[in-house]
Amino acid sequence: MYDEPVYMISVAAKLAGMHPQTLRIYERKKLINPQRTQGSTRLYSQRDVDRLKLIQVLTQELGINLAGVTRIFELQDEIEQLQCLIDELNKKVACLQESLSQELEKVKQSALVPMSRGQIVLRKTRRPGC
Repeated sequence: MYDEPVYMISVAAKLAGMHPQTLRIYERKKLINPQRTQGSTRLYSQRDVDRLKLIQVLTQELGINLAGVTRIFELQDEIEQLQCLIDELNKKVACLQESLSQELEKVKQSALVPMSRGQIVLRKTRRPGC
């Protein structure tokens, strides 16, 4: 529902506290990308409205120009992509650690030979390539 395009430009502008023309300018500057109907009517989602509000805070309260806002959004996107990559790599590391742990346990079990009186002796194993 957050990403569902439901608001026409007049409603989105009102929710964001902006003039509809401002939304058109932001679209031309690629700060916002509303969906379009088959008749080319712009439709904005709640995510779009929240982004418009953020643009307003950045420009009016923090004094950042639109080029700066664009760069902030680019960096945010890059951070999100890198975070996804980090998450994927962490999953792979966890999987590899689990596999390694299982393999190590197999090696330990195959290398131990029970002896009389409860003694355990390591069996000599040949290393690959030796």
